[in-house]
Amino acid sequence: MEIPVRTPSHSYTVTIGKGILREALTAQHDLFSKADKIIVLTDENVWTAQQSYFEANFPYTFEAHVMPAGETCKSFENYNDVQTYLLKQKCTRKSLIIAFGGGAVGDLAGFVAATYMRGIPFIQVPTTILAHDSAVGGKTAINHELGKNMIGAFYQPEAVVFDTTFLHSLSEKEVRSGMAEVIKHALISDALWVEELLEGDHVTELPEELLANYLAHGIQVKATIVEQDETEQSVRKYLNLGHTYGHAIEAAAGYGRVAHGEAVMMGLIFTLLLSEKFGKVNHQFTKRFLHFAMENGYPFEAVQEFTFEQLTEYLLKDKKADYGQLQFVLLETIGQPFVQKVELEQCREIDRQLRALLAEVQQ
Repeated sequence: MEIPVRTPSHSYTVTIGKGILREALTAQHDLFSKADKIIVLTDENVWTAQQSYFEANFPYTFEAHVMPAGETCKSFENYNDVQTYLLKQKCTRKSLIIAFGGGAVGDLAGFVAATYMRGIPFIQVPTTILAHDSAVGGKTAINHELGKNMIGAFYQPEAVVFDTTFLHSLSEKEVRSGMAEVIKHALISDALWVEELLEGDHVTELPEELLANYLAHGIQVKATIVEQDETEQSVRKYLNLGHTYGHAIEAAAGYGRVAHGEAVMMGLIFTLLLSEKFGKVNHQFTKRFLHFAMENGYPFEAVQEFTFEQLTEYLLKDKKADYGQLQFVLLETIGQPFVQKVELEQCREIDRQLRALLAEVQQ
């Protein structure tokens, strides 16, 4: 399946399917034929699990650079190490980077590509469910100890090749984390899809074909939004549903301890509570959604590990904040997102409601 992404800066195609790596990369022959060097950036976990399949199905000569796994990949130190590696390899503006891994690898590799010699081409080859979101749309970044994804660039890939064969090696935690972004895409776009998810199998037990359809649906939702707003001036902010509070939990816990999607799911509950106040979301839906999240194993203990005061410093660093004023993506109703300014004291009250609801549901 091919999904076009058309942005003002660059148009490209997301190709998704099982066992498509060789065919999809061969279709990019014109791009590969111009490259003087092909550098595959990956991490140690991905390379251990997927090296054999990747090498057997990658149709061109390449050099692989294996990086640390997890959010460590997105550190200043690793960013510098990769730039040093490219310089030592005598890479030029004609060199091509392949981002082979999950969201962290894609974010790091994209930012390296955006900044090496002021920009060289790269292709995303995602290996996780989570990366169906992060690999599409051109957001690239590394982390700062004071905030997640604070240093980065909008820089579109030349192509995204999503071979679902790679998903077979994912842990249950990684599947759960990735599905949170699928659920987010449903919440901002389609009430019937949300209902299907809530009534369906556990998110870690979806049939392979259904999972692939959900991923393609999520990519299409994102592509449609990115085409309207490439650099997050307006509707692209909708893709941050659940992320403001979720990023605060993720940062407070220390990157990597709470998976990104797990933190987003906590943020989605916070968002639904806010949407009861500022939109028309029903409290019974919020409770039902929380039951669904808990039944699927999303760990809400992290919320109770931190006080609201501890989360506040991270909330105020959110990139959507204007002049110290917090902005949240909320839902008028399911499938109808909007952006709302929210006072810190209102956030404190919603945080209190969240903790009370968690205590109620856990009894």
